Amino acid sequence: MSWLILIFSGALEAVWAAALHRSKGFRKPIPTAVFLVSVIASMAGLAIAMQSIPTGTAYAVWVGVGVVLTATYAMVTKVERATTARLLLLAGIGACVVGLKVVA
Repeated sequence: MSWLILIFSGALEAVWAAALHRSKGFRKPIPTAVFLVSVIASMAGLAIAMQSIPTGTAYAVWVGVGVVLTATYAMVTKVERATTARLLLLAGIGACVVGLKVVA
């Protein structure tokens, strides 16, 4: 269950990152509210997962999931270009996250 919470918390990291971008410096209330709720939930999930997953592993997986999903969202919404190198590097991060689960 801790791993599911950790993956969901990593996904929420992507949500708060996107909401932070859309809040335009906290000037837009709805994205700002989404940011606040998702950042608190993301941190809480990480804290819960760290009770049974080693800190370094949990943090690396949380950040890795957040990075891959945030970058994917940016490419899908055309904020960033989806280059071959970027896709390969993101796949590498994803593979490392899976690897951490396998060896943990």
